[in-house]
Amino acid sequence: MRLRLLLLLAVCGAAAGAAARTLSLRGRWRIRSGNGSLELPGDVPGCVHTALLQQNLIQDPYYRFNDLSYRWISLDNWTYSKEFKIPFDISKWQKVNLIFEGVDTVTKVLLNDVTIGETDNMFKRYEQCSFGWDWGPSFPTQGIWKDVRVEAYNLCQLNYFTFSPIYDARAQEWNLEIESSFDVVSSKPVYGHVMVALPKLQTQQTQGIELQPGERVVELFVKINKNISVETWWPHGHGNQTGYNMTILFELDGGLSIEKSAKVYFRTVELIEEPIKGSPGLSFYFKINGLPIFLKGSNWIPADSFQDRVTSDLLRLLLQSAVDANMNTLRVWGGGVYEQDEFYELCDELGIMVWQDFMFACALYPAGQGFLDSVRAEVAYQARRLKSHPSIITWSGNNENEAALMMNWYGIHISDLPTYINDYVTLYVKNIREIVLTADKTRPFITSSPTNGAESVAEGWVSHNPYDKHFGDVHFYDYISDCWNWKIFPKARFVSEYGYQSWPSFSTLEKISSEEDWSCGSRFSLHRQHHADGNTEMLLQAGLHFKLPQSKDPLRSFKDTIYLTQVMQAQCVKTQTEFYRRSRSQVVHGEGHTMGALYWQLNDIWQAPSWASLEYGGKWKMLHYFARHFFAPLLPVGFENQDVFFIYGVSDLRSECNVTLTVRLHAWSSLEPLCSRRTRRLVMKAGKATLLYKEPVPRLLKTCGTCTRQRCVVSFHLSAAGQLLSPTNYHFLSSLKEAVGLHKAHITAVISQRGDTFVFDLETSAVAPFVWLDVGNIPGRFSDNGFLMTGKTRTVLFYPWKPTSKSELERSFQVTSLTDIY
Repeated sequence: MRLRLLLLLAVCGAAAGAAARTLSLRGRWRIRSGNGSLELPGDVPGCVHTALLQQNLIQDPYYRFNDLSYRWISLDNWTYSKEFKIPFDISKWQKVNLIFEGVDTVTKVLLNDVTIGETDNMFKRYEQCSFGWDWGPSFPTQGIWKDVRVEAYNLCQLNYFTFSPIYDARAQEWNLEIESSFDVVSSKPVYGHVMVALPKLQTQQTQGIELQPGERVVELFVKINKNISVETWWPHGHGNQTGYNMTILFELDGGLSIEKSAKVYFRTVELIEEPIKGSPGLSFYFKINGLPIFLKGSNWIPADSFQDRVTSDLLRLLLQSAVDANMNTLRVWGGGVYEQDEFYELCDELGIMVWQDFMFACALYPAGQGFLDSVRAEVAYQARRLKSHPSIITWSGNNENEAALMMNWYGIHISDLPTYINDYVTLYVKNIREIVLTADKTRPFITSSPTNGAESVAEGWVSHNPYDKHFGDVHFYDYISDCWNWKIFPKARFVSEYGYQSWPSFSTLEKISSEEDWSCGSRFSLHRQHHADGNTEMLLQAGLHFKLPQSKDPLRSFKDTIYLTQVMQAQCVKTQTEFYRRSRSQVVHGEGHTMGALYWQLNDIWQAPSWASLEYGGKWKMLHYFARHFFAPLLPVGFENQDVFFIYGVSDLRSECNVTLTVRLHAWSSLEPLCSRRTRRLVMKAGKATLLYKEPVPRLLKTCGTCTRQRCVVSFHLSAAGQLLSPTNYHFLSSLKEAVGLHKAHITAVISQRGDTFVFDLETSAVAPFVWLDVGNIPGRFSDNGFLMTGKTRTVLFYPWKPTSKSELERSFQVTSLTDIY
């Protein structure tokens, strides 16, 4: 893409030495195709696709097959142009820059003595990247989707300032390292002083500065008042996200005053890789403020192919949904984009830890000098931009490139392997790692994900087996083996990717499809699936434990299939995640001590089958409701091993607690529990998985007389003093397709309003597995969904995201349970 700017000089004057002047170029521009056949207005920030859409020249690019039909847009050359007057006389300013806020760096074009400027190659590989891979549409972004402005200044200009809170463990005090970069255009040194103030910490520090001509960096070391208690930033579920307002004021020659403000958070992070008793290899877990924390969460991908459509409201909705599901971590995947500032600010505010990949994924990248120079500028810029955010707890050089190289995904000839290894080390170690560790000493850096961490380093930065369960993190996918069998999952130190696909809801698909598309065998259904054999694999996995939809009506069959894939996905990821959570305190045959579970993926980039738990736009799939339970701070986890039933209590709390475990057996044919037993008071250790219950299955069934594996299901929960402390969990004793006594349930709902919340009082005629409440396109979420209804009544709340009414909910409401699809 080429960008052209037409500049008209202004008539306004300005005195030398005055404060900097800024002119925003946001707003209406002109966009023209390469051959001039199309010319239209477009907004900046924005992109070509959204401009064409706003002018009704194209349909929604996500509609049906438009991702194919509109490929011509990305193959054309588009020119952005804008005529504007600069409201000041640039001849009176020593420097006038045109500033582009890019994805990877900030680009500056000097405008002094220029009347017409034409800039080419402004947009680097990450603004031209294709948000596709195997999970989304392939739409290269076309446009200027970040800030553009003109800046004019004399004497000097503050390019950036960044900071890092540093904890001195020996002195037991906090300090603040501040780095400020100036562009000094004066021919003589500029003198002045700088004052840093953190009022709530009763800290204020002033010192003189001298700025020589040229690009100059001022480093400040601020000592925090030792007599004031500093509250640290904690991840969600472990404490408060306390921050402190800071102002920094530069007062310089000529009456030039520059003031900036920021929020400062204090926290420490350590990646612990050390020997584990009874196990070969090394641990791999994070300590925040000295506390080992199990990372619970998911992977973040771009929220839209067209980044100008990623609004503040959408970011908050998606990130709040992560917190509402008891997550404390998101991994920003290296195949997407460096997210906007607001993303990280929200993560700071909400207590979401961020595992930040650099934007390299699933490929073998070059190591030529020109490419390395571009990468070095990109990495330095991103490290400066982001390092002040406490939410970011680790940098990762790339996604899966160590594995791609060493597992030979791309068929490299053995004789060429040393060359590729050398290129890998040059790019990620000698360049990216070196820059990051120089710029930021407050958090760890790993070269790849997955990686064997310290073991990969010992093996020359690439490990013979990057998926070794005794080191680092692993990615794991198996769509064929039975996901109810926990023994197929890796008992690894940390699992940073795993998951299963499902279809999004019909109400989401309906917006971008037509009636002829609404069947499982339609061309649309095949086109929308970007994972090879994905549709077949979903039904294969579902068919292991459920009867497949039997309706002869294509639309009914399609809707039932959507529902069943969401059931399957939720149940599979639940089983796998609970296995990882209970493995945190176990070492079995040298494997275990698992301290992280980040499933793939949180959000979606378009309306299609994928691994996401949030549909495009933010609607919760069944998996996300399940995540709210399986990521709960206190959770009983049940499983079988050699015909013995175990229940472990998993705790993320910082202190031990006394609990009562209640175990019940329910018959599929009855709305009353067959039997119930309550244990004596049990002690759950802080930050551990504790064995609470163990009994052979035959003996457990015998206590209820009429129970068999096919006739009964087990539920269990934790309580104290009569108060529920955990979600009610369950364990299926057989596949649901073998269940005996399961009747079709008739479920009704009475809806009432309580303030801004709506109450759904449910009543069922029979035990109902996987009860799914849906209100179509009305945005919001339920307090629970996809649940096993073993009693006659249940109350569920609905939290709307936009104003709605009882009558609107009643018109849209639908309820489905498992037997409805038979």
